[in-house]
Amino acid sequence: MRLKDKRILIIGVSEGLGYALAYFLLKEGAEVIITARNAQKLEKIKKSLESLGKINYISSEIKDINSAKELIKNAYSMFNSKIDGLCILIGGYIEDDIYNLKGLDEMINNHIKYPLYIISAGLEYLNEGSTIVLISALRGIDKALPNQLSYSIGKAGIAKAVEVLASELLDKGIRVVGIAPSWIYGNFEPGRDWKSERKLGDPKAPPEDFARVITWLMTDEAEWVNGTVIPVDGGSRLR
Repeated sequence: MRLKDKRILIIGVSEGLGYALAYFLLKEGAEVIITARNAQKLEKIKKSLESLGKINYISSEIKDINSAKELIKNAYSMFNSKIDGLCILIGGYIEDDIYNLKGLDEMINNHIKYPLYIISAGLEYLNEGSTIVLISALRGIDKALPNQLSYSIGKAGIAKAVEVLASELLDKGIRVVGIAPSWIYGNFEPGRDWKSERKLGDPKAPPEDFARVITWLMTDEAEWVNGTVIPVDGGSRLR
């Protein structure tokens, strides 16, 4: 087990990527806390995974630095220890363009401001040698597409934040890394044959493909990977 006794906090858990990530982290021996706004959803995920290891949840909504501080303190108390890994999955998608910037505030908040609030609040509770994982997107680091203006700006911003934060936290021994998914498709189901649902080069893939990369980034095998965002797209950007 590559993450035995590691304490990892996953913020912004959905029934897709967050659920899958909790599954793989538990399989590697980590103790996991999952968070989201919907307590009923979190309880369902906890019950389905608790046979794999120690998992708890906190129902929380990040709105500002104070709510971020409260969440981190609660996680610290629940772990009864400092944190070894912080995975921030807060996201969302809104189509817009320069003629109608309907998604600008929400996309900047979700993809840039809220993750930065969480990291700022969490630094004193992170162990030396811990890892922070952020989620960018292919549209944030690769070629642009129309009608994705605010989303792409948000994802590009958090990709740059990975690099800047990593440089700022070198002396603390904290790594900051990210992934840039193509299209995370569908919900997670433990034990299914998820590999049959995609082929190399497909623009969309099940959440397991992305969760496994994040899990690897949390392990000692990836300890020399820092300040970079890894495209996780099966090569779809090459088409």
